[in-house]
Amino acid sequence: MSANSLSAPSGTSPSASSGNGFPAAVGNGFRAAAGGDAPGAGASGGGAPGGGASGSTASPGGAPRSGPARAPEAGESPAPPAAPTVPTVLVLDAPAPAPPPRLGSLTGRARVLHADEHTLADRLPKADVLLVWDFLSHAVRHAWPGEGPRPAWVHTASAGVDHLMCPELAASDTVVTNARGVFDQPIAEYVAALVLAMAKDLPRTLDLQRERTWLHRESRRIAGTRACVVGSGPIGRAIARTLKAIGIAPALVGRTPRTGVYGPDDLNRLLARSDWVVCAAPLTDDTRGMFDERRFGVMQPSARFINVGRGQLVVEDDLAAALSKRWIAGAALDVFEREPLPADSPLWTAPGLIVSPHMSGDTVGWRDELGAQFVTLYEQWEAGRPLANVVDKKRGYVPGH
Repeated sequence: MSANSLSAPSGTSPSASSGNGFPAAVGNGFRAAAGGDAPGAGASGGGAPGGGASGSTASPGGAPRSGPARAPEAGESPAPPAAPTVPTVLVLDAPAPAPPPRLGSLTGRARVLHADEHTLADRLPKADVLLVWDFLSHAVRHAWPGEGPRPAWVHTASAGVDHLMCPELAASDTVVTNARGVFDQPIAEYVAALVLAMAKDLPRTLDLQRERTWLHRESRRIAGTRACVVGSGPIGRAIARTLKAIGIAPALVGRTPRTGVYGPDDLNRLLARSDWVVCAAPLTDDTRGMFDERRFGVMQPSARFINVGRGQLVVEDDLAAALSKRWIAGAALDVFEREPLPADSPLWTAPGLIVSPHMSGDTVGWRDELGAQFVTLYEQWEAGRPLANVVDKKRGYVPGH
């Protein structure tokens, strides 16, 4: 079995746990509708967390096998054939005006319910699958430890999973998948745009235009400069490729050193020689607050810092101080410890800082891509095929790269 997929044999309940923090197999057995309910009705109250209800066996493709039909007695009309039950998909909706996911292709194959952060806890026991469409909410983390069964599979429409992980979910047999692959190139392009904007002093040019001021200046060449990209996952690798394409020599830093990737012990040395420092690491206990006064202190005075990972990776007060003291030449933040960024945050007026509202990966049509990705994963799960993008819940990211 590969590190980033999970076998899903039909009718198998997730129970055996592998050593890397997630189950060795996930079943697509699901909670059957309670007796007397119409086809596609809600889940019964029974069943172990993460598993299907007792008495229902999933056949290949996810449809439950029914037992032998009782022969009608004399004068009795034949009973209509029992309609197959379907899995229940619960969607944690994003607040308006964000549209809901397009799941029309699952009609007849899944019962789709919706919840917000206030109703999630009550509806969670009814779900076989949870789609976390509101990827900024911490509602899953708060609701998961409650009473009743829990979904066998949770998918988040984001690359990071820190917003939903809690000890109870991490210890469970529930499989977690993420939106790996959707944001890689858009974020890489955004980083390249920030590098060019800072090198060519575009923010100052726009300010001067608004002031109707003609002020000739020199800008910086980027060809031949060096970048340190922290985070060796798909996003970090896409950033390194894109920066290399515009003439920048990238050095990639990951959790463990390997061919083409430096390890944590090399980070300070790379920071000291880099013109551009890009943070695209996942948020874990090891990476929280990794960019602090000490790390900004070893950077060159001409260096620029960019964060497109998670806000909690940076000690924001230390960054603001480093900019004010001109320890570094500039920075750009697309993610913050608190979002939306409060109006009274000192970051708004920090010298040389570009602030953007967590938009680096959001291009036209991105929500449609996220919805299509979930449908593809659902079809894998429904057919009992291996799931892609399986997160190691102990590490907090998809392993293997």
